[in-house]
Amino acid sequence: MSALLCMSARLLLCALISGFALGAKSVLAADAPVHFANDVVPILTKNGCNTGGCHGRASGQNGFKLSLFGYEAMEDYDHLVKEGRGRRLFPASPEQSLLLLKATNTVPHNGGKKLDPDSEEYRIIARWIRQGMPQGTLNPSLTRIEVTPKEVVLSKNSTRQLKVVASYNDGTSRDVTRTALFDAVDKAMANVSETGVVTLGDLPGDAAIMVRYMGQVDVFRATIPLGAALAELPKPKNFVDELVFKKLKTLGLPPSPLADDGTFLRRVTVDIAGRLPTLDETKSFLADASPDKRNKVIDRLLDSDDYAEFFANKWSALLRNKRNEPSYARGTYTFWGWVRDSLAENKPFDQFAREVLTASGDVSHTPAVAWYRQFKDANLQMEDVAQLFLGTRLQCAQCHHHPYEKWSQRDYYALTAFFSNVEHKPSGLPGEEVIVSKRADAFTLHKKTKEQVKPAALGSKEPSLTPDDDPRQALADWMMTEKNPFFAKTLVNRYWKHFFSRGLVEPEDDIRDTNPPSNPELFEALANDFVKHHFDLKHLIRSITQSWAYQLSAQPNSENNTDRQNFSRFYPRRLMAEVLFDAVNDVSKSVPNFGGLPTGTRAVALPDNSFNAGSYFLTVFGRPESSSACECERTMEASLSQSLHLLNADELQQKLSSTSGRAKMLAEDSRPDDEKIREVYLRAVSREATTSEVEMGRAHLAKKLGNKAGEELVQAKRQAWEDILWAIINTKEFLFNH
Repeated sequence: MSALLCMSARLLLCALISGFALGAKSVLAADAPVHFANDVVPILTKNGCNTGGCHGRASGQNGFKLSLFGYEAMEDYDHLVKEGRGRRLFPASPEQSLLLLKATNTVPHNGGKKLDPDSEEYRIIARWIRQGMPQGTLNPSLTRIEVTPKEVVLSKNSTRQLKVVASYNDGTSRDVTRTALFDAVDKAMANVSETGVVTLGDLPGDAAIMVRYMGQVDVFRATIPLGAALAELPKPKNFVDELVFKKLKTLGLPPSPLADDGTFLRRVTVDIAGRLPTLDETKSFLADASPDKRNKVIDRLLDSDDYAEFFANKWSALLRNKRNEPSYARGTYTFWGWVRDSLAENKPFDQFAREVLTASGDVSHTPAVAWYRQFKDANLQMEDVAQLFLGTRLQCAQCHHHPYEKWSQRDYYALTAFFSNVEHKPSGLPGEEVIVSKRADAFTLHKKTKEQVKPAALGSKEPSLTPDDDPRQALADWMMTEKNPFFAKTLVNRYWKHFFSRGLVEPEDDIRDTNPPSNPELFEALANDFVKHHFDLKHLIRSITQSWAYQLSAQPNSENNTDRQNFSRFYPRRLMAEVLFDAVNDVSKSVPNFGGLPTGTRAVALPDNSFNAGSYFLTVFGRPESSSACECERTMEASLSQSLHLLNADELQQKLSSTSGRAKMLAEDSRPDDEKIREVYLRAVSREATTSEVEMGRAHLAKKLGNKAGEELVQAKRQAWEDILWAIINTKEFLFNH
């Protein structure tokens, strides 16, 4: 009997084991514990529930608040489970939970339908609720994500599915493709679906897709070759050419030919000296047959006062040399002069930046302290330093983890702490002050945790500081080391954009892993060369402008007309406001007169923003007010108001019709009209006039003069030359650097 019972028991056990084996997969899936931070929060993030436009805003949405992008998972747990008298979740019947009813739009939801009841995401949240809303521990915690493939070469208009794997500190990993967020860095190059399917466009170059998941980021890159046959390229003049041409060969993207001499002369003079070439410079350069004449003109321009003034104009705006009050004038003039003199002597850029960063005293003895006049708060000083010298925008991290970077709130306050000892004291002179670093332990109070955060550079440990140390010196030491990943790259990218119209990284002051350069090898080489040559700005400018890459024509060929990132041709850009103002004055022979400055002072030599208010020309063409460390404050786009100003503004008419202007001089000049027409073109666009242009000019003069005589003829001649000058000023060839 016992044997029979034993056999029955064994049969029953086998049946149970067999049944478990058949249904094991579904049972395990249904009962697997759900981790709130690792399983639920990514679903809320993927569906945009915790963005700034929804429940992630500072005050929440309709009484329900989540942390921005889910960076504070435990706070989100409290908001969901413990707030609202527990009405958001219903463990007895998870499907009746308000969280799911809203997400499926069963109950009206301003955000619309976010989840489908048949989706895996819906089932995960429902299972979590059914399990009693376990909070889960912080372990395993996410350490990194990896997208595959990482880098591929793909044809135009092709597609590729991406896969994202998350790795945790316990050694486990999981596929998180469904809940990762995908963003195309440049939508003209590629688009990406919510599920990670990349669709490439038909532009050759590099397409980048940013992948985000729970505070971790990675980037997918696809190289899209054009595949055209390349003729023999010019022999590289330096490493810039080698790496630009290498990229063009990889892409099969033929470059445009080299620009002619006149175009090059005008381009490089505008870019280095901020002005048009003089008539004598143009004639001499075009007549010069020496093979190294382009290098010679670059050296001559870099040694000129015009170079120092022009780039002082650039840095003065970026360093916020702003006259907020009339009493600020002495400081703004002194600061601008210090910047100009620093550039004239070719002060190494690391020294220049250090002197700004660590400035102490008054403006008379240390002009760079004027930079601190625009800031009273340490966090604002830090944000400008990070953006200006490190190419890192940290403003977001003050309130939450940076959405596209690894920097946290703690990183933000640790970097701010370097400026916590800066004090502003009265100097005894109106509008001026003394900057000192007080003797005390440096720290910043964390806005959220209220802890005292000590100074620490990005990605670095806290330096050893005593109360007698100026923390800013430690920050400068870290910034200027050869291995600093930000400082040199930020500067070379900024200057590359100045000369090529587009940075290797765009925007030029937003350098991060999720915003990769269009030519990584060139980016690294430029930064390394800059460091190797001891942060020599003139050497950097020579390396750029002496390259064939900079000297290519702006005229596209049949293959590269859509290229916007590989520098297969020169990208034209409108002359900046000050340069254009001076160019109009040069062509019309008008003498500028800015109040308080010597007559004839160039617009590029104006020391601060206060002169904008008295010049509609400078305002309408976008001269910045020096209110930001971002070059985006300068307006470079063309507009209708600009066109109207050039077409019919009284200001331009007065310049053209001046009794001491060029039109009157040309009208009274006894030389042949053809010769004078050619001179106008040489002066305005640095080239010889074509036969048709000479004929059109001659025909207009003949038509305007007709059979007039006496004073009527004199007036007609002046008006005819005014018309010719007006016409050439309004051409794109004059208005753009090309």
